[in-house]
Amino acid sequence: MGITRPREPIGIEKLDQILHGGFIRGKTYLIAGETGTGKTIFAMQFLLHGARMLDQPGLYVSGDEDIESLIEGLREFGWSIDELIDRGKINFLSLVSEFPDKFDSKALRIGVKSLVERIERWSKEYGVKRLVLDPIAPFIIGEERLNWIREYVRRLITEIERRIGCTTIMTSEIPTGSNALSRYGIEEFLASGVIILRIEKSIRGYRRVMVIRKMRWTPVKPVELEFDIVPGKGIVITEF
Repeated sequence: MGITRPREPIGIEKLDQILHGGFIRGKTYLIAGETGTGKTIFAMQFLLHGARMLDQPGLYVSGDEDIESLIEGLREFGWSIDELIDRGKINFLSLVSEFPDKFDSKALRIGVKSLVERIERWSKEYGVKRLVLDPIAPFIIGEERLNWIREYVRRLITEIERRIGCTTIMTSEIPTGSNALSRYGIEEFLASGVIILRIEKSIRGYRRVMVIRKMRWTPVKPVELEFDIVPGKGIVITEF
């Protein structure tokens, strides 16, 4: 099977090899896991690799964390990002206080339209090629109807891919102890690919594991990858 679609490398060496070069350009991917499994590290590594190695500007959209706190955390982790920020290669957009507790059907249309328009403006201004929504839950908070949530996420993904065309990562927290693949149980059906991050107890103690659960249009066998989180580098696959 030939790989003809343009790919965007993630910046995780062995994972990029397994995925035949990375994520398909312009598509949306879900990174899911329990608290503390490395979802934000994965997403930021994707943005940093694009900015540093490919001169691709990236946009990080936060739904639940103050941007200054996030940037300070990245510095403490050992990532040098100030120059990239100054050059407009890494951009941050906080929407922490902009989402109402409850949406109705009209707000669904308005909410998606407003969010995509904000991202589109930033994308045009900075030439954004890589986008992160971390996490997806605050954009949906307060709503319990699964059909509503499914339609919101579907519209969001469709509009981003149609109007902006950047390669997107959205993260989703899995409830502790759950066998679900995402918080709402529907995000995985709408994304082009799903990678699950886990922390598992083993004979040696605890280990971090990455599982490729879905990768549309990519010939990948089910695989479990053990990894470490290394300060200044990010996710490093150690065994597969």
